[in-house]
Amino acid sequence: MKHGNKTTLHGAALGAAVVISVVACFPIVLLALRSLARGWYWPDLIPQTFSLRAWKYVFDSSSGIPEAMLTSVAVALAVTVLSLCVSFPAARTLALEEFRGKQLIILLLTFPVLAPPLASAMGLHALFLRLGITDSVWGVILVHVIPAAPYCTFMLMSSFANFDTDWEAQARSLGASPGAVFLYVTLPAVAPGMAVAAGFAFLVSWSQYLVTLLIGGGRVLTLPLLLVTMQQGGDTATAAAIAIVYLAPAMVVLTLVARFLKPVS
Repeated sequence: MKHGNKTTLHGAALGAAVVISVVACFPIVLLALRSLARGWYWPDLIPQTFSLRAWKYVFDSSSGIPEAMLTSVAVALAVTVLSLCVSFPAARTLALEEFRGKQLIILLLTFPVLAPPLASAMGLHALFLRLGITDSVWGVILVHVIPAAPYCTFMLMSSFANFDTDWEAQARSLGASPGAVFLYVTLPAVAPGMAVAAGFAFLVSWSQYLVTLLIGGGRVLTLPLLLVTMQQGGDTATAAAIAIVYLAPAMVVLTLVARFLKPVS
């Protein structure tokens, strides 16, 4: 009887996984069909004619899309590195130390995440204007770090919460240098958390539109900006192709993080 119950539960879980996979992939399939459609009119369930026009445009250097893709990747990678550098010592301190005002700091870290994007973007735009870093790639990178760093901090705090500082003390007592302690003791212990934090930082930066438009002033062209522009222009096939290209790096990042976190058998 127990074996039958286990089989039923396994079948239900498998069925649920299939349903979730189909639901998750369905919008991507629609985007792929739309990107290849020469025309798609009601009540046709699938396009009657197909064309590679949209994809030829996407990969044409004169379209500006490859350049925007490289800019988006470069900005997201820079944001990831800076966010990890900022959040690593902050997460360690918040997770392992007790001090006055700790809960207030944790609360303040949630503000960039919870604040309405338009309100925070307008305030940051005024500040960045005074600093003279608007309409620049560095301005866009810094404004992306503001929401990305809190995500990294919270992710790393959970890793440091289970970290035993005695491991570092034992390594130092055996003659390990500070660099060796960090490289061979601290870093391996929190590596899974860093992988997740890096993935979140990349995706947060990759998905930014409003702050990129305001701080970049339209001069720093990223893929989300071109995607919205193309969608508003009414070229649905090209917009769908750009959307698929836009999804690709995010899927790669999620796959790498999942592989990194996969238990070793």
